[in-house]
Amino acid sequence: MAHSVFSARIYEADSPFYEGDLESLIIPTSDGEYGVLAHHRNLVIAIVPGIMKYRIPGEEMKTASVSEGMIRIEDGDVLVLVNTAERPEEIDTERARARAEEAKEIMLQKRSMQEYYSAEATLRRAMARLKASGNHEIN
Repeated sequence: MAHSVFSARIYEADSPFYEGDLESLIIPTSDGEYGVLAHHRNLVIAIVPGIMKYRIPGEEMKTASVSEGMIRIEDGDVLVLVNTAERPEEIDTERARARAEEAKEIMLQKRSMQEYYSAEATLRRAMARLKASGNHEIN
C-alpha cells in the first residue's frame, strides 16, 4: 500500500537540512510531540528543542536533534525553520555532555532569572542532542 506524501523543506539557520517528500514528520512542541501527515490542515506552531522524527518514502524513520524554531503548513507544503538540526552521527556527545553539565551548574547557582532561563534552554538543547545520538547518559 502506497503512503501519501507531502512536500517538506527543513532548514537550519545556515543551511538546508532536508528538501523533498516525506510520509510523516513529528516535531517537539511545548505541548509534546506533534505529528504531520499528508493533507494536514494549515498551521503555524513553535518548535522547542528536542527530537524531530521524519520518514522519507521507502526508508525507515529517521531522527534529528533540533533547537527552537517554527513549522508552517500551508496548502500541503511543510516548511520547518530551526536554528540547528543535527543527525545522530553529526553530534559531538562529549561537547553536549559538557554543555549540559555547565548549564546544570549555572541553574544551581541561582543567578538572575535571565541566566537561569538561558541555562535551562542550553540544557534542553544538550539533552536533545544526547538523546538523538543515543548517548543520553550524563555523569
